[in-house]
Amino acid sequence: MELGMIGLGRMGFNMSQRLLDDGHRVVGYDRAPSQVAALQREHGAGAATSVEDLVRQLGAPRIVWLMIPAGDPTSQQIGVLAGVLAPGDIVIDGGNSNYQDSLHHAALLKEHGIRFMDVGVSGGIWGLKEGFCLMAGGDRATFDMLEPLFKTLAPPDGYRLVGPNGAGHFVKMVHNGIEYGMMEAYAEGFELMRAKTAFDLDLHAIADLWNHGGVVRSWLLELAANAFASDPDLAEIKGYVADSGEGRWTVQETIDLAVPAPVITIALQMRFLSRQEDSFGAKVLAALRNEFGGHAVLKADTDADAKAGA
Repeated sequence: MELGMIGLGRMGFNMSQRLLDDGHRVVGYDRAPSQVAALQREHGAGAATSVEDLVRQLGAPRIVWLMIPAGDPTSQQIGVLAGVLAPGDIVIDGGNSNYQDSLHHAALLKEHGIRFMDVGVSGGIWGLKEGFCLMAGGDRATFDMLEPLFKTLAPPDGYRLVGPNGAGHFVKMVHNGIEYGMMEAYAEGFELMRAKTAFDLDLHAIADLWNHGGVVRSWLLELAANAFASDPDLAEIKGYVADSGEGRWTVQETIDLAVPAPVITIALQMRFLSRQEDSFGAKVLAALRNEFGGHAVLKADTDADAKAGA
């Protein structure tokens, strides 16, 4: 099969390479011409200089896969595609879009006779080797038509039509919310073990051990073992944790649907906490303890080592 890939970042580039390696034809486009040139030079992809050029290089029915940032960039690109594609063509959004945006995009493209699938993609930078887990939202006929692409991109049993338009990105949103909770639990457990200095625990060895039959074994734990192997104290990493949106959307859905999800909610809040070098809320707590109980407080000019040990 052939398709156009718009967005050749870490995910889009690796997905294109996997498709090309399995004999599919890929025409790539990215705002960075160097990425397009690299995909052409290293893997034999077609190269486009614009979205319009990419569409011209594809045969009907055209398939265009987006791997670009969610929000305005994706909405703007879909608006452009609505004007240059023809009835019967297919647009796939593989980014981390909000499922409500995907519902809007599906309706917009339908007005032009263009089919749409929202496909949540998981696998990160390891997807090139291991395959990408694909959660597709759309109609069965379009899914069946695209199945050869999904089969190439995913590991065995790693792709599925999970529901109608919007469902793919909704399932991926919840997937990432669960990921937040799992990562937070691992982080807290390893911090607790590191604090037990009397046992001089080897965190890399323990992470590896748990992955051999432990109930908490997982790919995330394998990645933790890799991280501890290269930097046991994670001294080269700043404890600042960003979030790309899915965790926030998941928590908002729990509120809208009145579904309790305290673990995911707290995991999101802990990411916010990681970004505060000097929390005003913590200052309020210290001040209150001092006011009601006379507990000692550290002054603002106390050195960093003293603060860390408090």
